[in-house]
Amino acid sequence: MFKLFRFLKPYAMVVTGILVLLFFQSIAELYLPTLMSDIVNTGIVKGDTNYILRIGGFMLIVAAVSGVCTILASFFSSKVATKFGRDIRKEVFSRAESFSLNEFDKVGTASLITRTTNDIMQVQQVTILILRMMISAPLMCIGGIIMAVSKDAELSLILVVVIPVLAGIIALVATKGVPLFKAMQVKLDKLNLVVRENLIGIRVIRAFNRIDDEKIRFTEANSDLTNTAIKVNKIMAVLMPAMIIMMNLTSVAIVWFGGIRIDSGKMQVGDMMAFIQYAMQIMFSLIMVSMMFVMIPRAEASAVRINEVLDMKPEINDPTEPKNTEKERGYIEFKDVTFSYPGAEQPAISNISFSAKPGEITAIIGGTGSGKSTLISLIPRFYDIDSGSILVDGMDIREMSQENLRKKIGFVPQKAVLFTGTISDNIRYGKEDANDMEIRHAAEIAQASEFVSNMKEGYDSMIAQGGSNVSGGQKQRLAIARALVRRPEIFIFDDSFSALDFKTDAKLRAALKSEIKDSTAIIVAQRVSTVIDADRIIVLDEGRIAGIGTHKALLNDCEIYREIVSSQLSEEELA
Repeated sequence: MFKLFRFLKPYAMVVTGILVLLFFQSIAELYLPTLMSDIVNTGIVKGDTNYILRIGGFMLIVAAVSGVCTILASFFSSKVATKFGRDIRKEVFSRAESFSLNEFDKVGTASLITRTTNDIMQVQQVTILILRMMISAPLMCIGGIIMAVSKDAELSLILVVVIPVLAGIIALVATKGVPLFKAMQVKLDKLNLVVRENLIGIRVIRAFNRIDDEKIRFTEANSDLTNTAIKVNKIMAVLMPAMIIMMNLTSVAIVWFGGIRIDSGKMQVGDMMAFIQYAMQIMFSLIMVSMMFVMIPRAEASAVRINEVLDMKPEINDPTEPKNTEKERGYIEFKDVTFSYPGAEQPAISNISFSAKPGEITAIIGGTGSGKSTLISLIPRFYDIDSGSILVDGMDIREMSQENLRKKIGFVPQKAVLFTGTISDNIRYGKEDANDMEIRHAAEIAQASEFVSNMKEGYDSMIAQGGSNVSGGQKQRLAIARALVRRPEIFIFDDSFSALDFKTDAKLRAALKSEIKDSTAIIVAQRVSTVIDADRIIVLDEGRIAGIGTHKALLNDCEIYREIVSSQLSEEELA
């Protein structure tokens, strides 16, 4: 956890101020029992009213100083800890944004959400506790012992017995609690995963009537977390009663043995009263330490998980000196490219070589699992290849910055993703400074303008979370419009017409021809009708190229392509 405290550096001056305030608060609180002892021993015993009023007034001033220091320290420590949590959250989010898809696969989306929210909140809360108590608790404990010994060294032997017992209880509870706190965070990840899958897949769950099964799955994950939480809370629940019992027993022992010493004339009543207060301060400081031990183990487990994200090095990095020389705008070339997913037994694609030029439409077709989506995900460098090279504008993409590479690409994913906001906002996501005319033009080309205009507020209509208030085909058309408004060098359509009817598909492809004539277009499709007019069709089979050519050439030369075509088109259409 201390590794995360580097984020406190910008607030070093404020933290120093908090420590100073806590120092004065602790000194004031340690001074109060001595003043009270003087009032009893001198003022009350001797009947000196003026002395009582004078020292009593000074006690009020000291108490007021202590209160002001406490309030200010609490305010500033809360403020610093909140900003500390904000900075870590920002850093974790930024780091996650820099990850390749491989790192996302390793950590998991549900776990990343938990680490960015719950884990950072645990660290933030413990930071507030540490800032408030890191000076006052040790100072009160050590100062209390010194002041108690100064009042009566022999009576202080009671503390020699009590303090090790308390320390032993705290250590035992912490030893038992730490592993359980770590387990709780893992179980919380599991619960978040179940909830997330249920919310995302609610349509599938209802369609297959698996609501009861999902309830059982959730109950198991929930009960697992609950049982661990109950177990750890039972252990921690021992701590406070044990501390209170020890405090009461200590008070009884001080009064018992202190009374004997007063009776023998070795101690004054005021000193015994002060000694009791110092003993309580020592015990209270240990209670504060125990509270830290209750929260620190869980925060430590959270800090480890946060540091795992912060220490994780992205596999895909920008070159130290990216090159800027360009051969041709939008030119793409694959040279003997092979790629395997981590842990896979065999490559997803092998020995892929082809080129695509501006003004051409390159289509990729093949059976399920043939590697179509994998191949095009390598162009924006979502993954790094195992061997070979991918050239964009004549440069290996590994020698370009990721930002410059992706600026050249308009990508439409297989699963259309929309964000909460207006339709205009979602289209403008492709080009931040796009004006209304550009947005409407992109929507018209994408065949989205008709359904948008029928909506009550048109382009200002709100898209619900995940685009749940529009159909699959409407999502795809808005995603295509988002890519079109960017006017990139390279268009990548990953099976982006699958949710469209044949009429809309044909109209969209006809409108696209003139719109993307100066760009390179790569289209992944399942339908033969979508790729039939492409300048180049690449047929993939089990991660390898089975054929490259036009529709007519492939019908004659590629058996796999003939099988795909014959499964979709009639004999009349083939002729």
